[in-house]
Amino acid sequence: MTRDARSERLLLADDLDRLGPDAPTLCTGWQTRDLAAHVVIRDSRPDLAVGEHLPFVRDRAKREMRRIANSAYPELIARIRQGAPSWNPMSWEAVDERTNRLEFFVHHEDVRRAQDGWTARDLDSEHERHLWTDLRRFARLAFRRSPTGIVLVAEGLGRTAAKLPDDRGTVVIRGAAQELVLFAFGRTGVAQVDLSGDADDIAALQATRLSI
Repeated sequence: MTRDARSERLLLADDLDRLGPDAPTLCTGWQTRDLAAHVVIRDSRPDLAVGEHLPFVRDRAKREMRRIANSAYPELIARIRQGAPSWNPMSWEAVDERTNRLEFFVHHEDVRRAQDGWTARDLDSEHERHLWTDLRRFARLAFRRSPTGIVLVAEGLGRTAAKLPDDRGTVVIRGAAQELVLFAFGRTGVAQVDLSGDADDIAALQATRLSI
């Protein structure tokens, strides 16, 4: 089995290590130390990883994230490289690929594309295909807030309807699979995609915050 999630994890760890704890990321308000802490919590504290979605856990999750972010940075990087502990199902290869392939690709790009002079990576065709497969499963959730219909067109891989039109028309988003993933995860400012459709519909989509 190709381990895209594991590969992206290690590449992310390498970049976090190289840049140090205080470099910018695309995640609002987060430096590299904060993103590293987020990964460690995702791996080792699933009870807190859902904190951003559950109000009664949110404050405790934020406190723990601050504590971890302020711990020794080399230790954080080592924990990211090690991966989820054996008791966490995300340590199993199949589960890791299913749950973390998009997660680690996006966070790796959160670090890469926040730095001056970044360029898009030339991913191999298998990795692009895997990202596209995952995105098609995730697309309706990702674009649930879209005020327009959405059709995604991945270069050389096909198309999928992410949302049916309601009061507005449909916006077609074209690009490489990796760029469509970044757009769907709300990294719209750096995603290299082409938008086509009515100008008002495109403006309405661009004004909408997309996130899971």
